[in-house]
Amino acid sequence: MARAEKVAAVAELTERFQSSSGAVLAEYRGLTVAQLADLRHALGEQATFSVVKNTLTKLAAAEAGIAAELDGLLVGPSAIAFVKGDVVEAAKGLRDFARANPALVIKGGVIDGQPMSPSEIARLAELESREVLLAMLAGAMKASMENAAATLAALPVQMARLAGALQAQRDADGAAGAGPAGTDQTPTGTPNDEAVADTAAADQDQTEE
Repeated sequence: MARAEKVAAVAELTERFQSSSGAVLAEYRGLTVAQLADLRHALGEQATFSVVKNTLTKLAAAEAGIAAELDGLLVGPSAIAFVKGDVVEAAKGLRDFARANPALVIKGGVIDGQPMSPSEIARLAELESREVLLAMLAGAMKASMENAAATLAALPVQMARLAGALQAQRDADGAAGAGPAGTDQTPTGTPNDEAVADTAAADQDQTEE
């Protein structure tokens, strides 16, 4: 490969590393051209799958700032799945294809700037996809809104019941304080105003005498 071609290839790989949400490295030794085509079709819009040269990919990884994350993975025949869409869906596609075609061996990769081992990529494939998680979140939010609406709708009824209970309590307290009609409610042993006045007048008369 001429130097100009190498420079262009490194620049293209660097751009793909930088513009992708993840890159999964795999060994494809033993896969036929037809199988590779099937893999690309299975990945669809989630990722592109490209056979790469290790030396050029190392240079591109260094320029993209992820050389350490890919250290030790660029050995032997290498191909990279550059993830463009949902990383979970891309991991599922690679896992399912590898199960049906053991010649595809996942070596590891980098997702959102974090190095990922083959086992971590396998666990990633077990997660729900972004669409499923969003649907679950929307369902939970809808349920919460419906519960809130039901609570708000019940408030007027609850407030009316509370007001009625308070009024009934006030009426009961008022009736207990009034006592039977015509009965003097002055507590026993407590002089009323007229009794106090009579006593004062009697004391005054005794003083004058």
